[in-house]
Amino acid sequence: MLVGLLLACGGGGCEDGEVREGTTCVPYVAGDPEPFAGPGIPAGVSWQWQITGTVDTSLDVDVYDVDLFELTDAVRDAIHARGSTLVCYFSAGSYEPWTPDAAEFPEDTIGRRLEGWPDERWLDVNDPTVREILEARLDLAVEKGCDGVEPDNVTAWDTSSGFGVTQLEQLAFNRFLADAAHVRGLSVALKNDVEQIADLLDWFDYTVNEECWDYDECDTLAPFVAADKAVLHTEYVDDFADAQALADRVCPAGAGFSTIIKEWDLGPERLACP
Repeated sequence: MLVGLLLACGGGGCEDGEVREGTTCVPYVAGDPEPFAGPGIPAGVSWQWQITGTVDTSLDVDVYDVDLFELTDAVRDAIHARGSTLVCYFSAGSYEPWTPDAAEFPEDTIGRRLEGWPDERWLDVNDPTVREILEARLDLAVEKGCDGVEPDNVTAWDTSSGFGVTQLEQLAFNRFLADAAHVRGLSVALKNDVEQIADLLDWFDYTVNEECWDYDECDTLAPFVAADKAVLHTEYVDDFADAQALADRVCPAGAGFSTIIKEWDLGPERLACP
């Protein structure tokens, strides 16, 4: 019933300048970003992004980005032994039935399917229980020894999630994630959401971007480079045999970016721009 009401009201019927907290509308005041004392990730670093398969820890890269739930002590220790920064991926805005905490999400916080990912569904990012579960994931990242986090699917405002999330509510949620990470001593990546960079740059330490070249929006990431914050950028190929041909087109367009070519499953294969 709640999902249907939110669809009808368009974000719960909140007035301009308000955001929804559960079923209540409250005024939103951004405040200042939570201070972060730890190191960020500067522009121009080398990196590897591997979410599936056994993580190859032999690469001489500055940053590894791996799945939070699949991270083992051995992988963490091997990455840190190389002197590399360990960023841990998890989905902050979608329900994934295979995660260990999936049963904790109330049914009425699980919305529509993500386009292209039929097993995932959007979450109600304004729900207090959802936020508590995400904070527990950040606690897990600390417990597992992650240096930073990459919270995915933070663009519900720009899609049909089933909850009518407004642009202001998305800003509030993304800032909540960044502040919650910083309180725990974790650096944090802004995942995509290029339209809101101007309002989020001060909260996030670097960005993980998918296919800005393909979508003709790489210029929107320039503020990160200007602030000496890494743009961890990926373009995809269906067949890794095509990686070099894509790199020949993409690499000249990403000055200051940390660009790699990957297959969609984000396995070990990687071709990095010089």
